[in-house]
Amino acid sequence: MENEKDPHPNQPKDHRSDAFATKFVDKTASWQHKATSNKKEKPPPAGGLDETPVPDAPPGYTLKFTFHRASSLPMADINSLSSDPYLYVQLNTALTPRHKQDPYLRFRTPTIRRSTDPVWNCEWIVANVPATGFKLKARIYDEDPADHDDRLGNVHVHADSLGDNWTGIREQGYKIKKRMGSKRAYAIRGCAAMFSRGLEMSGTLFISVESLGKTDVGKNGGRAWTVGPCAWSRHLSPMIGRLAGTKEPGQGIGGTKTEQYNFQANQIQLAGPVPSQLYHRYVEFKPFIAGMFTATSLRGRILNRALHHQHSRVYNYDRTTVYGSFPSPSKDMTLQFLNLVHHDDGGRIFTYVLELDGMWRFTETGKEFGIDLLSKHTMHSDVNIYIAFSGEFFIRRLKTPNREPGESDQETHPAVEIEGGPPHGDPPNDPAYYALYIDNDSGTYRPSAKLLPLLKQFMQRNLPGLKVVTLDCVADGEKMGRLKKEQRERKKAEGKGTVFMQDDLSSLSSSDEEELEERMREFEAADGDEGGKGKEKKKRSLKREIKESKVGNWVHGDHVREERETKEDMERADGESKEGEGQGNGELKQEGGELMHKEDTTAGLNDNDEKR
Repeated sequence: MENEKDPHPNQPKDHRSDAFATKFVDKTASWQHKATSNKKEKPPPAGGLDETPVPDAPPGYTLKFTFHRASSLPMADINSLSSDPYLYVQLNTALTPRHKQDPYLRFRTPTIRRSTDPVWNCEWIVANVPATGFKLKARIYDEDPADHDDRLGNVHVHADSLGDNWTGIREQGYKIKKRMGSKRAYAIRGCAAMFSRGLEMSGTLFISVESLGKTDVGKNGGRAWTVGPCAWSRHLSPMIGRLAGTKEPGQGIGGTKTEQYNFQANQIQLAGPVPSQLYHRYVEFKPFIAGMFTATSLRGRILNRALHHQHSRVYNYDRTTVYGSFPSPSKDMTLQFLNLVHHDDGGRIFTYVLELDGMWRFTETGKEFGIDLLSKHTMHSDVNIYIAFSGEFFIRRLKTPNREPGESDQETHPAVEIEGGPPHGDPPNDPAYYALYIDNDSGTYRPSAKLLPLLKQFMQRNLPGLKVVTLDCVADGEKMGRLKKEQRERKKAEGKGTVFMQDDLSSLSSSDEEELEERMREFEAADGDEGGKGKEKKKRSLKREIKESKVGNWVHGDHVREERETKEDMERADGESKEGEGQGNGELKQEGGELMHKEDTTAGLNDNDEKR
């Protein structure tokens, strides 16, 4: 009935929106369940190991390129009316690369100083050049460390086809194209030609190409590689050394250990082929990384240009650059590598990059900010998108040369003091006494640990006699950290007692100048009248001798101070009488006076010299 009362008057009535809320809750739960069930782990950033195979191609030919000489080059230096020329060569073939970003095969000759008719006679042997021929681009530059290198011209050499009966090219002259050359250099050459009828305006480059027969490619497929020679170079930069706080070891008079502020960069062309499996791409662990390598964005272009510039400054070629080469891997090449890394001289750690054609670049690294800034793998690779391998390495001396480093009773230096080498003697001159510890610790390219055995085989083939130990930065992380810690502790310990010198011998004190003039007069009186060059050479030699003698005096004064402090501590510990103490003080005062005299004699050193 209408008037019948509700039996539950206090219970709220259902609203029609309640049905929508229930459906919404059910739908949300359904969405959440679906999202949870379909959730996948976030994929790793792109990059790292690239397993793209090398394209198949028939075997090619091994060619030997010889760059003999050039004549009538333009004059890039107006002061000397000459140039410092070198060749930068690139070889192009019809072989299909794995990726279009793969670097070309390139070769650089040493620099010839002050010459417009340089003679190089440099050889470059390249394997597996296809039968379809090649295009060789040779660019001639004038080396200018203080500024960009001026291009002096180009030469292009073409071979349309190769075969068993190909006769090659025998010391043929190619006219240097001036169109891309430095206008200033050719203007100087033109002005000089106006006053000398013997000068020519067009230069010539002489090149030979010889076929050494078909290449046994094996599993290397369609790619060319450098066979030799195994050229190496050492690049020094005192300015970067000052900024980074790195020093190059040396030796003063009387066997005194010295170090000069220098940042040393090294590169060695290893004999190919590099195993094709060693193929890694940069890792895009940050959004801007791709733009930095490809120079596609504004920020990327700025970073790319900055890293290219940093690479060119660290691996800068100038008059202090040291060159050398070996026809093939040998024991002498291994010893040269050990010399480049200052083996057995402190616990040094190096950052390295191995490029696809076998160019191995490395510099010392460490915890210091300056060194880390200059030791990024991106800089070493010159911002290459693809490389073979990267990481860090260090050298250790072994107690027993005929045993492997991993054996339980095989001790290494560091961390154990072993007889027959530093810090109490000269290092052994046999590669069998040393082990190369090399890892894949590189966040830029993240090389695969499963390829470390291939890297070990490649290094053993190129560094005969040297034992190689590989470390996985993840699986062997604890062991690697312990070994590197021992390296750093050894470096700190062996750095004590070292005299730090500047490479500049240009400044002397007034008293040293008087000594120099007096010795020059004695030299002239004894040897008679010599030419200007002979006097200058003798003067420089005497100047260096005077400065080194000051360092020797300082070292002697340092020993006197140590003896004085030791004696004082002993007297305090023994509790001698006041009279004895007074005599001791008088003796100390006399020794202190001698010390002050010795230190005063070092006042002629450069004000920027640091002494420990």
